[in-house]
Amino acid sequence: MAFENTHYGARISPTKVRPVMNLIRGKRVEEALSILRLSKKRAAVYITGSLRAAVANADQAEADVRRLVVTDARVDQGPTLKRWQPKDRGRAHPIMKRTSHITVAVDQKK
Repeated sequence: MAFENTHYGARISPTKVRPVMNLIRGKRVEEALSILRLSKKRAAVYITGSLRAAVANADQAEADVRRLVVTDARVDQGPTLKRWQPKDRGRAHPIMKRTSHITVAVDQKK
C-alpha cells in the first residue's frame, strides 16, 4: 500500500521541478532526503515537504519507515496566474505565473 502526499498549487513552474524529481525517483527515503538537502534548486524545498508528509502518513499507518522507497514522484501543471506587464507606447505583455501539483508516494520495499 503506497502512502502519498500532494502539494497543490506550488508557486513554481513544473519545468523547474521535474529535473529534481528525476533525481529521487526510485531511491530510498533517507537517500532521497540527503539528495534534496544538498540540492541548490528551489524546487527541492517543495519536494522535501511533500516527501516528509508522505513518510509521516506511512508512519501513522505503522509502516516500517526504514524500508520506505520513493515509488511515485510526479509533477503536474496547476492553474496559471495571468498577469500583465506594462510596456512602452501603451502596450501590455502577458506574464504567465505557472503553478505545480507535486505528488510524492512512498511504499515499503518488498
